[in-house]
Amino acid sequence: MSVLTRRLLAFILTTCICTFMPVSQCLAGAWTMEEGKLYERFGFNYYFADSQFNRENDGSNFKNFRDMNFSNYLEYGLSNRFTIINALYYKMLEKEADSSKLSSNGLGDIDIGVKGKLAEGSWGVVSTQGLVKIPGIYSKNDQLPLGNGQVDVELRGLYGKSLWRYIPGYCNVELAYRWRYGDPSDELRYIVEFGMDFPMDFYGRIKLDGILSMNNGRQFGTSGNPMATNNFDLGKLDMALGYRITKKWGVEACYTPEIYGRNTTEGATYTIAITYQTK
Repeated sequence: MSVLTRRLLAFILTTCICTFMPVSQCLAGAWTMEEGKLYERFGFNYYFADSQFNRENDGSNFKNFRDMNFSNYLEYGLSNRFTIINALYYKMLEKEADSSKLSSNGLGDIDIGVKGKLAEGSWGVVSTQGLVKIPGIYSKNDQLPLGNGQVDVELRGLYGKSLWRYIPGYCNVELAYRWRYGDPSDELRYIVEFGMDFPMDFYGRIKLDGILSMNNGRQFGTSGNPMATNNFDLGKLDMALGYRITKKWGVEACYTPEIYGRNTTEGATYTIAITYQTK
């Protein structure tokens, strides 16, 4: 058998596997969990930045900033239409300037939310989500606070579409408005996401995750955390490759560079995560 023939057969086999592979495990975003089902993702995230996006009025002689954290994200199906969401972080921060070096660690902000499916058909699925961000056990007056110590409330609309007729994947679009109580400005948040399954239990996704400040907050803040500014824009490109070890357990590696922004740090996040979901 010639090399060309072997390559052609391999291509045909790969195409068939991708075409007929079930895609239920790569759906995300707008889809809700089935009743009693659980999805959990535990990750270690390392963020490093040694530059800033045109930060205004910053006299700290910034050199670099690190955010090393353990994260846990959970979804649980209350019913086929409603899903509970919870996310929390244990953070270890370091900030270095020309004449100082600061560090802090502890439990960061906690997200609690509910996602509800509004409608579903061959055209896709539409959902809405309400979320509350609760400050963690820290003081916003610390030299390097773990957050801005305030409550946020968010309302989000989500649309997802399975692409199974064409490829074993999905697309997802989200738009949200976040009310931030206190000095920081409100935010318009948006997500555009594409994911798919690959042969041999691999899967991947790429997601544009953006924040647009409404610029209605206090112009300048005094927080020592360069990521907790009052009015900032930020766009991140989240790229992930995952592998399903078993039907319940999986592992993911992610690279998330910040590709545009204003009044915040410019860096990237590296993530290793373990996932678990009941069937």
